[in-house]
Amino acid sequence: MQLSRPISRLCLAIGCLGLLGLIMNARQADSLRANEALQDKADKQSEQSTKQKEEKPEEKPEEKPEEKADKAEKAEKADKAEKNGRETVERHVYMRVTRDEQNKPLALQTAIVHFVSARGKRRGATVDLVGAVHVGDDAYYRTLNEKFAEYDVVLYELVAPEGTRIPKGGREGGGGGVIGGLQNGMKSVLGLSHQLNKIDYTAKNLVHADMTPEEFAKAMDDRGESWLQMYFRTLGYSMATQASGAGGSGGDLSLLIALFSGDRERQLKIILAQQFEQSEGMIGALEGPEGSAIITARNGKAFEILQREIKQGHKRIAVFYGAGHLHDMEQRLIRDFDLKRSSDSWVDAWNLAPGK
Repeated sequence: MQLSRPISRLCLAIGCLGLLGLIMNARQADSLRANEALQDKADKQSEQSTKQKEEKPEEKPEEKPEEKADKAEKAEKADKAEKNGRETVERHVYMRVTRDEQNKPLALQTAIVHFVSARGKRRGATVDLVGAVHVGDDAYYRTLNEKFAEYDVVLYELVAPEGTRIPKGGREGGGGGVIGGLQNGMKSVLGLSHQLNKIDYTAKNLVHADMTPEEFAKAMDDRGESWLQMYFRTLGYSMATQASGAGGSGGDLSLLIALFSGDRERQLKIILAQQFEQSEGMIGALEGPEGSAIITARNGKAFEILQREIKQGHKRIAVFYGAGHLHDMEQRLIRDFDLKRSSDSWVDAWNLAPGK
């Protein structure tokens, strides 16, 4: 189909105008892009110049020798403070076996470590860490009862419900179940008494400072611990110690000889005492890098009570806990309570000397 000539010319004119419009728009767009490029270049140059000015270090006057020395001293103090924050307190002994000149055992002893402070809100307050073995000679517990009467407060360990009061002389039969059986076994085989039967927990100044069973179970669960896990850790440590000969008890042969000895009680106590002397390493095996519920978490609860008792104005305080707890407690007293180790004394827990 052919269009008439006037219509054809009109279409051609419209097409030419459209083409011309496209060309003009393209040129305008090119011009705008060129202008934007020039502006971007100018902005980048300006930014670079500003950045160079900002990065250019200011010329500082040279430090005087005394200023350099002062700065070095401050840096050294900061390094020491950081290092002290990371370092642990020197590990002391809280249970030991004393021996005569022939190196024969005389007694198993536990420590009483005295801590003092002369500054801050706790000025004048003293704290004694009193190590315990949970089975011992009657004379050992008589001595502790006498010493406890000298304190304003004695904080003691016992995983038990809040408000638990142990009657004087303990419970009949020393308690039931496995623990009661072990206590009775200790009495009959070693001729020892249990702490719960001999310490006077009815004294007004004795304060429960330990977890409830529910708190302890939760602490173990939070740490992913179990009694089976602790058993295998202890077993592994004992096997390694026995293999290295570090236990000092002579192994299975010494135990067999002691069982058939005419002096069986004393010989068995000597073997166990030497094992207790090595117990610091076993506590380390139980603890692990993040501590444990049985030591670290319970100590934390005990020291919450200690903080409370100090705030209430008590000046002479004892913390009566198993000897295995005391290294961590000493760290806490120095780090968190601004106390310092002043002195120590020792109490005979087991008489290991021949004859009585």
